[in-house]
Amino acid sequence: MEVRGLGQLLAALAAALFVRAVAGPGPALLPPADDEDSDADPEAGGEGGGVPPVTIRWARITCALKNKRGDVARFLLSNASGEAKSGRLLALMGPSGSGKTTLLNVLAGQLTASPSLHLSGFLYINGRPISEGGYKIAYVRQEDLFFSQLTVRETLSLAAELQLRHTLTPERKESYVNDLLFRLGLVNCADSIVGDAKVRGISGGEKKRLSLACELIASPSIIFADEPTTGLDAFQAEKVMETLRQLAEDGHTVICSIHQPRGSVYGKFDDIVLLSEGEVIYIGPAKEEPYHCPDHVNPAEFLADLISVDYSSAESVQSSRKRIENLIEEFSNKVAITESNSSLTNPEGSEFSLKLIQKSTTKHRRGWWRQFRLLFKRAWMQAFRDGPTNKVRARMSVASAIIFGSVFWRMGKTQTSIQDRMGLLQVTAINTAMAALTKTVGVFPKERAIVDRERAKGSYALGPYLSSKLLAEIPIGAAFPLIFGSILYPMSKLHPTFSRFAKFCGIVTVESFAASAMGLTVGAMAPTTEAAMALGPSLMTVFIVFGGYYVNPDNTPVIFRWIPKVSLIRWAFQGLCINEFKGLQFEQQHSYDIQTGEQALERFSLGGIRIADTLVAQGRILMFWYWLTYLLLKKNRPKYQQLLPPSEEDQNKQQVKEREAAPSSQHLGMRMRGSLNHAAIK
Repeated sequence: MEVRGLGQLLAALAAALFVRAVAGPGPALLPPADDEDSDADPEAGGEGGGVPPVTIRWARITCALKNKRGDVARFLLSNASGEAKSGRLLALMGPSGSGKTTLLNVLAGQLTASPSLHLSGFLYINGRPISEGGYKIAYVRQEDLFFSQLTVRETLSLAAELQLRHTLTPERKESYVNDLLFRLGLVNCADSIVGDAKVRGISGGEKKRLSLACELIASPSIIFADEPTTGLDAFQAEKVMETLRQLAEDGHTVICSIHQPRGSVYGKFDDIVLLSEGEVIYIGPAKEEPYHCPDHVNPAEFLADLISVDYSSAESVQSSRKRIENLIEEFSNKVAITESNSSLTNPEGSEFSLKLIQKSTTKHRRGWWRQFRLLFKRAWMQAFRDGPTNKVRARMSVASAIIFGSVFWRMGKTQTSIQDRMGLLQVTAINTAMAALTKTVGVFPKERAIVDRERAKGSYALGPYLSSKLLAEIPIGAAFPLIFGSILYPMSKLHPTFSRFAKFCGIVTVESFAASAMGLTVGAMAPTTEAAMALGPSLMTVFIVFGGYYVNPDNTPVIFRWIPKVSLIRWAFQGLCINEFKGLQFEQQHSYDIQTGEQALERFSLGGIRIADTLVAQGRILMFWYWLTYLLLKKNRPKYQQLLPPSEEDQNKQQVKEREAAPSSQHLGMRMRGSLNHAAIK
């Protein structure tokens, strides 16, 4: 009997292990915790490592756009109410401009703050006000932004290193990353670079699934996805929606906005919310919508036609608007009756769920040096693997050096060579600064968007990021000025000693770093890449004018005399001139001709200081731009609109509406059935 009992026990254990191996934990779950800390694993998501169940309820959500006088210009959302449950996929549907993305952003707490917006309503997580927090969300945006030169596996591994506890062993983190790659269908492209517009990488659908994987690292209970199928073909769109469907089945609360899905994608939805012109027309099970979609018709297309305004003629506009108004009125009456008979108090078990969520959101601070090390590794790989950009910069450095060297070919010691030397050193300073500036302002705004998202999740602090970026880009940033100087210097026959050549390269290299730091500030200030590309060169033009060549510092108007002191062009030009002219002897044909380089420096008001002084001044400018970049990034973190409770006036109107809803709902329902039958016949 004991042997048979032992055999049954082993058989049951084997069956349990087989089921676990086949089904596996959901992608948002971490590997099992070690024995010593299994009871306090903050990323485990709850007892047994499951995803804490979360139910979101919202009521009377109103988002109004105000004009300059403070009056309401239009409603983006009007009195929207609904519910999203754990383990179900909810889709927000409606025509363009219906308020899908606005409602999604309100629920996710991601609605960008604006003084022209007024947002009010109630939002509860497991019966608790959203202001209490204590829950994790994942937000997958329409635009997929990544560091283009990292592979899929490296992107996920770095996200895991930054977001998971440092006490987890590397083997467990690697196992978790591999599990995510497998479950999200990224195994085949795991070692491919993500890519961008310049370098071909993974497909759009794979980028969308990679976005999901990066968000799932932190084991969120709620997943929001803003139009995840936008820009994808039918096959990739279905793969992405199948992934979201699987995540819902694993216990997550999944909410997505979607424009007009194909029939097979619509079949994956558990619940839908239909929106038209900011108002809710229907919320409930996707397969139980009350509008009786005809056979062999895509329900999504049928519903889109039903709730859209037809602008083909004046009559069609009027009839379609009337139909939509009737749909809105019928639904609002039903919601009013439901809300009057229910309350938003804690559902049974919400206390337990909230404890699990609060446990899963415990913060684990990563040390400054650990963040720096990880971010330095990422910045190093991004900088050195960016072959197309580095090749273009190298070719431009070589081409510029050859052109300038050909124009100023082997300058002599005549009186006219003084002007030639000044011109060459000025265009050298301008070329070096503009090359570094344009490269930085063309790249950093996109990188800033990635950094803002990662910092919003608490992945790292701003200090380690900027420090690691500065140090990682030093070798590659110094290479191009050195290439430029190595070709130009012998071609133009500048001061022919190695020490002068080394100082020449050092000056232009420091200037390149200062211009890059200025580019970071412009990128942190400008809202888009296009704006940064316009602002950066315009600002540099001012520094060029006061760069010491076009306007003599002694003749600069008093009101503008501070500009040469902060012009990196001026300090680089002055340092290059001191390095070149000191010790030179020029041919003298007349008594008033310049005989020495020192005399030339005095005549152009460029003497009186040392090369070291110009380098120190450029270093101060560099540190100023980095400090200003730090302040701008810290200040310009995304700010989100606060959800306020409805005013007393709005609540009184709602109570009156609820009392009037009961007697009118029956009559309106009969009228709507006739209207829908008429629309179906047409």
